[in-house]
Amino acid sequence: MYQKQHGRPNIGAMADDGAPSTACTGSSLLQPLSELTDLPLDQVNFVACQLCALISAFWFRLFLHPSKTSPVIRHAVATLLGLYFAMFCFGWYALHFLVQSGLAYGIMILTGVEHMHKYCLVVALTYLSLCQITRVYVFDYGMYTADFTGPMMVITQKITSLAFEIHDGMARKEEHLTAGQKILAIRRMPSLLEYFSYNCNFMGILAGPTCSYNDYIGFIEGDPQCHRDSKDERKSSSKLRQSEPSPNMEVVHKVTTSFFCLLVFLSVCKVFPVERNIDDDFIANTPFYAQVVYLYLSMLTTRPKYYFVWTLADAINNAAGFGFNGYDSDGSARWDLISNLRILKIEFATSFKVFLDNWNIQTAHWLKRVCYERCPYHPTAATFILSAMWHGAYPGYYLTFLTGIVITLAARAVRHNVRPYFLHSSTHKLVYDVITWAATQIAICYTVIPFVLLSVGPSMKFYSSWYFSLHIGCILVAFLLPVKQRNLPLKDQQKSTVQESLQRHLEATDRTCSQKEKTT
Repeated sequence: MYQKQHGRPNIGAMADDGAPSTACTGSSLLQPLSELTDLPLDQVNFVACQLCALISAFWFRLFLHPSKTSPVIRHAVATLLGLYFAMFCFGWYALHFLVQSGLAYGIMILTGVEHMHKYCLVVALTYLSLCQITRVYVFDYGMYTADFTGPMMVITQKITSLAFEIHDGMARKEEHLTAGQKILAIRRMPSLLEYFSYNCNFMGILAGPTCSYNDYIGFIEGDPQCHRDSKDERKSSSKLRQSEPSPNMEVVHKVTTSFFCLLVFLSVCKVFPVERNIDDDFIANTPFYAQVVYLYLSMLTTRPKYYFVWTLADAINNAAGFGFNGYDSDGSARWDLISNLRILKIEFATSFKVFLDNWNIQTAHWLKRVCYERCPYHPTAATFILSAMWHGAYPGYYLTFLTGIVITLAARAVRHNVRPYFLHSSTHKLVYDVITWAATQIAICYTVIPFVLLSVGPSMKFYSSWYFSLHIGCILVAFLLPVKQRNLPLKDQQKSTVQESLQRHLEATDRTCSQKEKTT
């Protein structure tokens, strides 16, 4: 989501939450460059490491290609490079990455596959939360001495995803898995080297994104599509697979996009400061429609820094040969397997769901696989609460995600009840899209502003200046407009399944009896 700005723009040390840092405990080797560019040293270290990771990724693909090198060597080199970059950026705080990963691996080995996923989720999330609370409340509130928890957030996703996938593959029956769970299920326990390589490889240790273990192992072993393609797809594209696709043009495009976003952010971030939304003079002397416009512009200018970090991280993985996602119908290669955002779909989203589906994509997948698909009661609320806990200890995060629950429910109700009336003609559909685009953008800004302001006081000041209008309106809409119940409690699902099976059995018995009567 969004994060607070403290003085100068923050672009460094950002993982899936985009958390910036303002002081560095890593290497001071680039201090002269920091003074020359007038940027904090931690930001310079972060960008320098990511650029080194980009160069290393090309070298990794060309000289340590699976056809030339064993998986063990590729695992070892990826891990050692990742730990070196982490030490360069965060100093000895990087040891937390190893401690958190080591604790979870011990749990996987000692507790067995039946309940390991639950224990790993609790332990990894608790360790992350303790580090986040220490960072927030031991040091100055809202200021960071070392944002080492950013990479830990990605590692937490990997640890928990791996635990659930091992549980699916080794403790659950095949017929009880969904189609997606069958694809990602892991049938053997990873070795210690494979485990640390997955968590701490140089391509994703600083800024992610999260990927599935099977995808990563397929990339290391040189068969990235081995578990994703169906037999029909393999036959239809066998000619295209005779030569390995090159990611070079995709990498150039993504690197260009990322640095363009960086330039946009650095040039406009000070023009529309978010804090002005709660300035007393601004609230008292600005018409409400102008406040709405300014809210949109101020939040819009915070997004390019995330576009920069996530697009560059995606380019690094692609440069190493990771991220290939099959071919389009015209035969062109897709490199979006682990992409974290789709910029145009974000900026032109016409619903709350579309925005969330295209923002921080891998985190959304993680929340869906770990929580939403498995929670028997109120999965939407549980998913938002887990997301808030994962993001950190600031109360603004919880205000954002609690607001997100009611807005999501209201948006779902409106789409279910109102949208069908606008689908009869293209003109009506266009009008609906324009209205819902504007409503979605304002709703997103209204929802995430506590995420930027961090504290309860400023957040409540903003909401009170808007008279909590969206909260009240969304609660009324959610209660008044009916929506089909998509998720039954687990007991009801099981009861329904048993009833359906019994009904099918009775129907089959009746048909058999009828056939026997005819033959006699």
